[in-house]
Amino acid sequence: MDSILDQADPFASWWPYIIAVAVGVSMTIRTIMGGQRCPSSNQIERQVVIITGGYTGIGKEMAKALAERSAHVIIAVKDMKKGEVICDIMKRELKCKSNMNATVVPKYLDLRSFDNVRRFAQEITKEYPVVDILINNAGIIFPFKTRNQYTKSVDGYEMHLQVNYLAPQLLTHLLLPNLMKSESGGRIINVSGHAHAAAKMDIDDPLNIGTYCTKFHDRDSFAHSKLAVILATKWLARELKGTTVTVNCFTPGLVRGTEHLRNSPLMSSICVKFMTFPWMWLFMKTPFDGAQCGIYLATEPNLKTISGEYFNDCLITKASELGRDGQLAKKLYKETIKILKIDEIEKDEESE
Repeated sequence: MDSILDQADPFASWWPYIIAVAVGVSMTIRTIMGGQRCPSSNQIERQVVIITGGYTGIGKEMAKALAERSAHVIIAVKDMKKGEVICDIMKRELKCKSNMNATVVPKYLDLRSFDNVRRFAQEITKEYPVVDILINNAGIIFPFKTRNQYTKSVDGYEMHLQVNYLAPQLLTHLLLPNLMKSESGGRIINVSGHAHAAAKMDIDDPLNIGTYCTKFHDRDSFAHSKLAVILATKWLARELKGTTVTVNCFTPGLVRGTEHLRNSPLMSSICVKFMTFPWMWLFMKTPFDGAQCGIYLATEPNLKTISGEYFNDCLITKASELGRDGQLAKKLYKETIKILKIDEIEKDEESE
């Protein structure tokens, strides 16, 4: 055995070189695809942060990171049992990691119901008169095992449109008075996505209410909702000009390990999972990677006066051509507040 080992020459074959190059290239691609880490180390001590959908995926990672930076984090979830479990886990992890008593609490919120959104906002206003950061993170895609299933919410709107766009807009407007009281300047952060680039939107029907009934596809409705997020972000920033509140949006990129993939074709069978997993590992971000831009928008002091922008990998970037259409943004925003009856709610509050 000793003589065999002595005579062995690891450089007699090209395989070690091939394997080393393959591993090196793979790790380089993974690093590039993972995107930029949040460059800000700023603490946001005692700031009140609300994150919708904060018990899984990038929402969970943002909640954990902001709690570690001493924020008071509220995760708004539709499953309170899961929310309580995740909050307890986060607290234990941060206690072990940083020896800190993190504040992470779950609150019930179901974006599928406008009435529930209003009740959530009322509860928050009573308990937290000041809100510093609102992150509209929760969203759906492929929500049903039956593909391309057109389903309405209890309020009568297509489910992607309501959960990804309309309900977050309602929540944002209801909490604006709380955000305006923030001494550090209220921040609204909306999560969009690369899919917006494939979206279509008609200026005569920006909410696609007339289109959904005749031609419906999960991917199209998801893309449309993410384009709507960008347009509404830009127009709301214009409406809030002169106030202390900023509003921006970002794309987390292509992220694996989220509930979005639960009913995706990529998860349709064990064979498909087996074949696609290496490529997903190589080209898709982890939830930790995807959360970095959101953490940056919430913590970077230099963004205090930046509003109405679309970010990718912690940098301001251009949205699609439709995502930069000012007239389309205005029409969409006007239609949105009309549907949500936001003006009526504000008048009632003032009269009281």
